[in-house]
Amino acid sequence: MEKKQAVKGTQDVLPGESFKWQYIEKTVLETAGLYGFSEIRTPVFEYTDLFLRSVGDTTDVVQKEMYTFEDKGGRSLTLRPEGTAGVVRSMIERGLLNQALPQKVCYLTACYRYEQPQAGRFREFHQFGAELFGSANPQADVEVILLAKSLLGAFGIDDVELRLNSIGCPDCRRTYQDALKKYFISYKEDLCKTCLDRLERNPMRILDCKSPACKEIAQGAPQVLDYICKGCSEHFDAVRQGLGALGIAYTIDPDIVRGLDYYTRTVFEFVSTKIGSQGTVCGGGRYDGLVEQLGGAKVPALGFGMGLERLKSVIDLMQDAYPAPPVTNVYIASMGDKAAAKAAGLAALLRAEGFAAQHDLMGRSLKAQMKFADKIGTKYVLVLGDSELESGAAQLKNMADGVAHEIKLDEICDAVYKINIDNALNALEESL
Repeated sequence: MEKKQAVKGTQDVLPGESFKWQYIEKTVLETAGLYGFSEIRTPVFEYTDLFLRSVGDTTDVVQKEMYTFEDKGGRSLTLRPEGTAGVVRSMIERGLLNQALPQKVCYLTACYRYEQPQAGRFREFHQFGAELFGSANPQADVEVILLAKSLLGAFGIDDVELRLNSIGCPDCRRTYQDALKKYFISYKEDLCKTCLDRLERNPMRILDCKSPACKEIAQGAPQVLDYICKGCSEHFDAVRQGLGALGIAYTIDPDIVRGLDYYTRTVFEFVSTKIGSQGTVCGGGRYDGLVEQLGGAKVPALGFGMGLERLKSVIDLMQDAYPAPPVTNVYIASMGDKAAAKAAGLAALLRAEGFAAQHDLMGRSLKAQMKFADKIGTKYVLVLGDSELESGAAQLKNMADGVAHEIKLDEICDAVYKINIDNALNALEESL
């Protein structure tokens, strides 16, 4: 029979790595919570029209990368390619934008895009996202950027560069689009087929094309900062001043346009130089018109998405970046059926008190049980046989130093707790 394999562009997270993911997810949620962001969870698929209206039908995401299908009722559905659109839909539908503003939400989510897998890029990937609704104040831009920086800092990542740009509002962008169209028309014969379509419908998307020929042509295109209106310019200046007041360094990068159509005004990226060409670990900006575009009120908004696979690849390069993996506190080895039954009962007592405990489920010999306990890195081993059952006491052996403590079986939880406290105090004394 043919051996089955994972779908191209997906990956399994095995037990030896899952604790790292749990640490990352816990850290980002807790850090966002310090800023008042609460978790929201939305469905993995939405009606396709949601992404056509929000992401933009001239983007690479919509034109080339979405996983779209019809359900049994003939409705067109799409696996989410990004997190913001579903969150905005939920905020409108569930009435959260009618509550006190600003509304701050965050999420951990799986996203799906059909693109060529490469380092840091998968067809199923995961994001942490944060969205802030209700404020047009430039200080909200600063707050969201500061949150993104704090998330990276929570992992000790301080060698990333903040790149900043403004792509203006719909009014001033029309002038910019006209300038782009005029520029790209002179290269019409050299543009890819997709960008020829974009030339008429949305020339700004040509700046985001991955084709080498189009990227080279785009290098000489007009820059958006030369075309933004007074209001957008003042907003951008205020954002820059706010970042400067907090001591947050940044670089103005006029090439940042982001790959989704809903962005307005401020756009930003945090880029690492440690993970090659796919160095953007976080990107976001304002999308002041999206709520209204999707049927809601006129509510300004902004946010960012942070690719967790790329974030993890940066953390993996650091020394001692993760906490120690969880281990079994007590392994109860047994000899005979009565001892095995007692071992199961003692393990249940330990677990009820919050201790990780295991006992033999394979019918192994005592020697094999001890080898298994050592292999899984258990802290303590308790051996039960007929004599231990009769006396009601047993030796609790520390696997690190071989020291054994005699304990009463009916006081096992108190004994393990006391031994852990004593060991912690001894370690503290040695470190002082």
